[in-house]
Amino acid sequence: MESLEAELDAARDLEVAELADAIESIGFECTRCGGCCTGYAPDEPGGAPAGATEDGASGDDNGVGSAETDAGCHGGADDPSEGGTDREPHTATVFPDEVRRVADAAEDEFGEAYDWRDVARPMPFGLDEGSDGDPTGETFEWALATDDCGDCTFYEESGGEGACTVHDARPLICRTYPFSVALEGTSQPMGEAVDEAGVVRAHECEGLGRDISRDDAEELAAALKKRAVRELAEAIGVRDGYDPAARDRADGDVVVFDSEGPKEADGTPIGGE
Repeated sequence: MESLEAELDAARDLEVAELADAIESIGFECTRCGGCCTGYAPDEPGGAPAGATEDGASGDDNGVGSAETDAGCHGGADDPSEGGTDREPHTATVFPDEVRRVADAAEDEFGEAYDWRDVARPMPFGLDEGSDGDPTGETFEWALATDDCGDCTFYEESGGEGACTVHDARPLICRTYPFSVALEGTSQPMGEAVDEAGVVRAHECEGLGRDISRDDAEELAAALKKRAVRELAEAIGVRDGYDPAARDRADGDVVVFDSEGPKEADGTPIGGE
């Protein structure tokens, strides 16, 4: 396995034109289905529109899916806040500076202040459940906040189409879905890779295989390279700044280690001794 520093050098050496060639050969157009922004039921593949089964068919009796229904959650799933079906929450990695940028964009959009916890939550992977049912432990990433349905808190639907209310400030993981690069230390979107070209991997998404313009492919490729570099730089920062004693100094039960140092679950930095 290459060191994180070697992988970072490899990410910096990625050619945007070659990434764009790969994206063009795979093909992609966003259909605004909402699958990459919403929670999903246990019998749904990760990243598929809510209501889709493992073979991609709709869960409706008539075989026709609908993104907008009378039920509380995306795709007609029951609202968990009302005792409905358990749903796996949408999980998208967000960097510390992206949290602040999204908060500023949300404040501009909605006219009210957004704090850290309105935007991000501790990545649940690696956390345990305490005796009171709340998470406890330490984790090494932030995830975008979700609502009671497990959907991204900034996702909305209108007329059967999904949209991001902070689109211009959306994190790199959102800008580059459903693609990733095959470098150790970089994150993979929800769902298995279903196609590949060179170092580019494509993950479950109904928009794959559609025509994409060269300009759009190059824009997506540039964002994909930027994301790979950021993820590896973040991983190095987390590794170098890890402080095992931070949990003893924390006020809460969860500590998040990011490249800026250890933080409480609400984003408050945990000071040194």
